[in-house]
Amino acid sequence: MASITLQNLVKKFGETVTAVAGVDLDVSDGEFMVVVGPSGCGKTTTLNMISGFEEPTSGTMLIGDRVVNHLEPGDRGLGMVFQDLALFPHMTVFENIAFGLRVDKIVDTEVKERVSKVATTMKISHLLSKKPAQCSGGEAQRVALARTIITQPQVLLMDEPLSSLDAKLRIEMRTELKRLHEELKSTFVYVTHDQAEAMTMADRIMVMDRGYVQQIDTPLGIYRKPTNQFVGTFFGQPTMNIIPGRVENGGSPKFVSEHFEMSFAADAIPGSSIGKEINLGVRSENVSIGDEGAAAEVRLIEPLGDETLVFFSCGNEEFLVAKVDAEREFSPGNQIRFGFLPGGMHFFDVESGVRLE
Repeated sequence: MASITLQNLVKKFGETVTAVAGVDLDVSDGEFMVVVGPSGCGKTTTLNMISGFEEPTSGTMLIGDRVVNHLEPGDRGLGMVFQDLALFPHMTVFENIAFGLRVDKIVDTEVKERVSKVATTMKISHLLSKKPAQCSGGEAQRVALARTIITQPQVLLMDEPLSSLDAKLRIEMRTELKRLHEELKSTFVYVTHDQAEAMTMADRIMVMDRGYVQQIDTPLGIYRKPTNQFVGTFFGQPTMNIIPGRVENGGSPKFVSEHFEMSFAADAIPGSSIGKEINLGVRSENVSIGDEGAAAEVRLIEPLGDETLVFFSCGNEEFLVAKVDAEREFSPGNQIRFGFLPGGMHFFDVESGVRLE
């Protein structure tokens, strides 16, 4: 096992394209770090630099206390799992898993012992005599993981390994990966664009956008206190409600938008937002529907089984969404009143998107 340290890591392609712009990151020994962001944000390029497949333009990378900038991928003590599993179709599952050990000229008795052990860990012992084409998507994913961890890498790097699986298998494999991490106690760095994967698996998350690190925190830290509007809207399903408006202080502070206004207690609004044009962010679970508040009309209902999403508008075409208990019944055209829970409001600067405190 080993820690990973990235110091002002930069990757440029040509003179004009900066894929990664000065990443600083410390991954502790045994930590499950997830790097998340939209396509083109620099997350895979960062992973490729750690693995040695890309050479950084500048900056320093350490694995443990060893600088690895100019080491070949095979000399870094890493294991990698990609979206493309790249299993050998003509080999059995046993031989696919054993391939790295064969390359290292490990004796047959040890190969059999280690393959048996890792197959038991990954719950694929019954597949060892099959070919990859005879395995389901989830089984093939387990084979690829087994092939990687059997070489006992210090660090396991994963680049969107679940993105080709269907929704049910992805949920199952998320659980398997978390279990595997708890069992191996290895350092995991996992790249994904899926915020649900990041939230459910990570010890900590690094959020990237356009090559820059936006926030590094625990999953709940990012969800509850996003550092800017990009992070706030990237996490959460449905997307955080964003409402442009102005904070005024006429005795008690109130938020005034184009279509409604709402008063709050003084401690519910950051002092730096008073008198400013801001964007108010509120997650759907922090929108209340009751007898008081601003008037609105229900436009759309999405039942989810245990809860319901209620989409409504306040005299305009922009919808807000509230998450309510499934036992509460609403229909399009219902007149309602809504408010925001004080602890669930986020205030963002209009120009920079930075969170106001």
